Amino acid sequence: MPSSLQLHRSTNTFSGGCHQKQQAQPTTLRSCFPLPHDVSLPDTFSSYHVHTLRPNQCCSAVVQAMEAPVDTVWSLVRRFDNPQAYKHFLKGCHVIVGDGNVGSLREVQVVSGLPAGSSTERLEILDDERHVLSFSVVGGDHRLRNYRSVTTLHASLNGKGTVAVESFVVDVPPGNTREDTCIFVDTIVRCNLQSLAQLAENMAKTPNSFDSL
Repeated sequence: MPSSLQLHRSTNTFSGGCHQKQQAQPTTLRSCFPLPHDVSLPDTFSSYHVHTLRPNQCCSAVVQAMEAPVDTVWSLVRRFDNPQAYKHFLKGCHVIVGDGNVGSLREVQVVSGLPAGSSTERLEILDDERHVLSFSVVGGDHRLRNYRSVTTLHASLNGKGTVAVESFVVDVPPGNTREDTCIFVDTIVRCNLQSLAQLAENMAKTPNSFDSL
């Protein structure tokens, strides 16, 4: 049975944000499901977007609809060795351990102008049947410590398009608030998903033009 995701807003892109207000500092782990309340996922996919937060962490999610088949979008998302194909904040990637399967490590180079130089990331989930990818940041020259991202793809209600859901959890850097951290990461994720949508939609229109990706 194909999965579907119900969107009740007319906008194509929106983020869940941090629903936890920064009040008393919690002392125990807590769960965060950052998707907007008007987004409904099948239970088998909702569990991927439940994150366990430590006291100094925040989580959020971004949802992007695109007019391209799931298989076309997934052909881009699943390329752990080539994230720069649609993530324009990256200028290069090199797999340093593994062959692109779960457990592989990659080192990505960040474009100049951002407060980062490189990031070392490990592939945690690669599910070709369910269209789920997850990676975690394990090192690098940046401030996004203990970052973990999960992306799931779902057929749109008309069966012709795709809805991508990307959620994340990350440490709040010293001197920053949860809200500021979520806004910063949300912006990067949203730009990446918008770029993914544009590339996938172009591929759907002219599939033979992107064979080199």
